[in-house]
Amino acid sequence: MALWLAWGLGVLGLATYLWAKIEGGDRRVFLPGETTSGHHQIEAACDACHAGPFAGRDAMQQKCEGCHLAALDEARDSHPQSKFTDPRNADRTALLDARYCVTCHVEHRTERTHALGLTIPEDFCVLCHKDIAVERPTHEGLAFDTCGSSGCHNFHDNRSLYEDFLLRHAAAPDLLEGSALPARNFASVARLLSAYPREEFPLSRLSAADADAPAALAVDTQLLEDWSGTAHAATGVNCTACHSGGGTWMDRPDYVVCATCHANESTGFIEGRHGMRLDAARLGMSLPPMTPAEARLPMLPDAPGDAVDCGSCHGSHRFDTTFAAVDACLGCHADDHSRAYVGSPHHELLERSRAGLLPAGSAVTCATCHMPRTELAYDYGAYVHVLVDHNQSRNLRPNDKMLRSVCLECHGLGFSIDALADRASIDSNFRGRPGLHVESIDFALERRRAVDAERGRIGEGE
Repeated sequence: MALWLAWGLGVLGLATYLWAKIEGGDRRVFLPGETTSGHHQIEAACDACHAGPFAGRDAMQQKCEGCHLAALDEARDSHPQSKFTDPRNADRTALLDARYCVTCHVEHRTERTHALGLTIPEDFCVLCHKDIAVERPTHEGLAFDTCGSSGCHNFHDNRSLYEDFLLRHAAAPDLLEGSALPARNFASVARLLSAYPREEFPLSRLSAADADAPAALAVDTQLLEDWSGTAHAATGVNCTACHSGGGTWMDRPDYVVCATCHANESTGFIEGRHGMRLDAARLGMSLPPMTPAEARLPMLPDAPGDAVDCGSCHGSHRFDTTFAAVDACLGCHADDHSRAYVGSPHHELLERSRAGLLPAGSAVTCATCHMPRTELAYDYGAYVHVLVDHNQSRNLRPNDKMLRSVCLECHGLGFSIDALADRASIDSNFRGRPGLHVESIDFALERRRAVDAERGRIGEGE
């Protein structure tokens, strides 16, 4: 009797625990296994990936495309779904049914999950390209599990690694002369942006004396001085502009308020690693913001424990972009690459720039590479808006995605490919030359010489 009573109480206790988890929105107790690094932040939002308990692959594919299709389209996917739905390629589809993301990417299978959430053997390229050495003699003897090495091939986007691109950049020096980032210009183009609320914020300078915080609110003098020196005060953005969204005073405005003026930056933020939990509409449920303690990357033990939002990096009232570009990153991240930034060649450029020894735009910060400047053209190029891309996922992994958008702004392609392929170089934050050489450009040059020689023989009548 006592045994049955203990068993009954145990079952009741477990049921109570599980119900509390469900009621609190935390479904992680039901996970059948660990999720991949790309999805662990949203692992409690089961509906973000699963359409239902008995939904098939087509329903799950729609879920995958709901988050990733735009990025694949932008990347000019090298293996689009259309390649595998084409009846002429039915033999390839039988070997690798890449019509579905889950053919290669399956969650909760840690025992067979490789980099980038790949859950099939890493030599899968052999399924379709087993005769590659016949087409490309330079590839004779290469192992098929090296195809995806940085500087070789990327299943979804080969723009930076196509042969013609390699040849175009083959002679580029390691370091390009006169490299500089374009200056951000939001203030100068704001009045031209149709979405900017010009009526509310007339782009006129405000001083500390103009602050319109409620009289009953005790506002620190230093806080007002910080605000009065920012671009917000310079463009007419007063206290209530951020703190009184919807007419109710908010002590800590969220990213939705920031999006009133910074729609592009806010969209990038919620699509990237820092803010992806906040995209409730896409995830199918509301999740609390990410905190450094929940990250899988190494974080400092004393990293701020607050939820990650715009103010985490930009500050509450100073909005110091230089602080956000370096100090905010190093205030949390403790991986080898981040810790090696101070004292690196990139950091030296920042220090020299701060001292006025280099032209504007010469500094290389954490954000320079991981949140690069982008340009949006309006009115058929009549004016250009230079802004910061806040979606780290856009160029983070695989790391050769950084070649076009980041590395080639300052470095030659050959040097960049080698640096990104060398783990030791990355960990040291690129101190010294890469210790590894990828032969992609060498192969492209060798093939061009062979083609030119063959054309010469044909031209001579051989």
